[in-house]
This record gives sequence, structure tokens and C-alpha cells, in this order.
Amino acid sequence: MFASGMASPSRRLQTKPVITCLKSVLLIYSFVFWFSGIILLAVGIWGKLSLEVYFSLLNEKATNVPYVLIGTGTVIILLGTFGCFATCRGNTWMLKLYAMLLTLVFLIVLVAAIIGFIFRHEIKDSFKKNYKVAVEKYNRTTDERSKAVDDIQVALHCCGVANFTDWETSRYFNLNGIPPSCCKSQDDCKTDDLKDLSKAKGKVYDTGCYNLVIETMDSKMSIVAGISFGTACFQLVGIFLACCLARSITNNQYEMV
Repeated sequence: MFASGMASPSRRLQTKPVITCLKSVLLIYSFVFWFSGIILLAVGIWGKLSLEVYFSLLNEKATNVPYVLIGTGTVIILLGTFGCFATCRGNTWMLKLYAMLLTLVFLIVLVAAIIGFIFRHEIKDSFKKNYKVAVEKYNRTTDERSKAVDDIQVALHCCGVANFTDWETSRYFNLNGIPPSCCKSQDDCKTDDLKDLSKAKGKVYDTGCYNLVIETMDSKMSIVAGISFGTACFQLVGIFLACCLARSITNNQYEMV
């Protein structure tokens, strides 16, 4: 009876390569998972230092995105480290805990993707509202949002919200005209031209920035969706490997030295 409840020595020898293989693959997975946390942390810090003002144009709550990335990256680094330790030890309860934590990360990623999809229209409306305010209160020398407006206009070759005439309602226009960042060519844009909409027409970009930004966002949605789906599938791979290794160790009563 005792013999039937225990794995035979030959059975252990046969299953040892399988467990070793699972252990190696899970260790590689955990390292890749840990490294992805490093990337998220770096992107979050970079976003906090360089892109926070652009997030504020999208939505007031979007300014928290860098903090979310930093927090998520930190959690993934800790979880990846724990996964490597659990895999090396071959401890079944640690492997099961690792699988549970990966499941939690999977659910968080899934919920975040769903929320982003549901509230995408709200983000667009918020951007339009905030961009209008940034244009109306434009101050080229002191305001960070104004610098963000200039960067967007130069990068996307656009001017104003709907078109260049939106600048007529801004305080900046009364003193200086349309900002030079709207000019198609800096050599062909004089101050007197920028103060007169009729003269400025043809010398500044005709297309408004709102539509171009939204088109850019929509074009990237498929990429974001693909990354979210790939990330979710990546979590499922880790969950499967951790569960398989824990089950193999338990069923075969294999002791990791």
C-alpha cells in the first residue's frame, strides 16, 4: 500500500527531466516578466518627467498615468523576483501563490483595457475641452501647456482646435497674433501676417489639431489593443507554467534540493 502511494525510483528518474524543463522555462518567463517591469518603471519615470503636461491635455485624471506605470512596474519587478525565487526553490505553495498573483495581474490588465475602451469617447471630449482652454490661455513664454500646444502644432502640422481661426479668441492673438508654431515656413511668416487672419491664411496650417490628434489616437488603438491582448496572454503562460510545475512536483513527490 505504501509503495503504491509513492512514485517509484524509475518514475522519478523519468519525470526529473520534465520538471527540470518546466523549471527552466518558468525561470526564463519570470526573468522576462521581471524585465518588463523594469521597462514599465523606466517609461513611468520618463513620462512623469517629460510628458505629464501632455497627459493633462487629454484628461485631468490622465496625469496619474505615470504613477500607475511606476506602481505597476514596481509590482511586476517584485513579482518577477518572487517568481524566480519560487521556481529555484521548487516550493509548491510558493508556485501556487505565484500563479495566483499572476492571475491577479491578468485581471487588472484586462479590466484596465476594458475601462480604456469604454471611456475612450470621454477622453476625446476631455482633450477637446482642455485644448480649447490651452489655446484661449496661451502664453508662449511661461505656460507649460502652451509649450505642449506648440509641440503638437509643429509635430502634426496643425493650427488651433478646429482650424487656425480659433486663435482669434485667445488673449495672445490680440497682442501677437497666431503663434509661429502654426507657420508652414518660418521664413514666410511675419508678425504682421500673423496678426491678420486673412493674411495668415495660406501661410499657416489650415487643419485643426483636434481631428489630427483623434485620428492619431484611433490609429494607435489597434496597437494598444494588441499589446493588451499580448500582455494578457503572457500572464496566462506564466500561470500555466507555475501550475504545471507545482502539480508535477506534488504528484511525483519530487524534492528539490
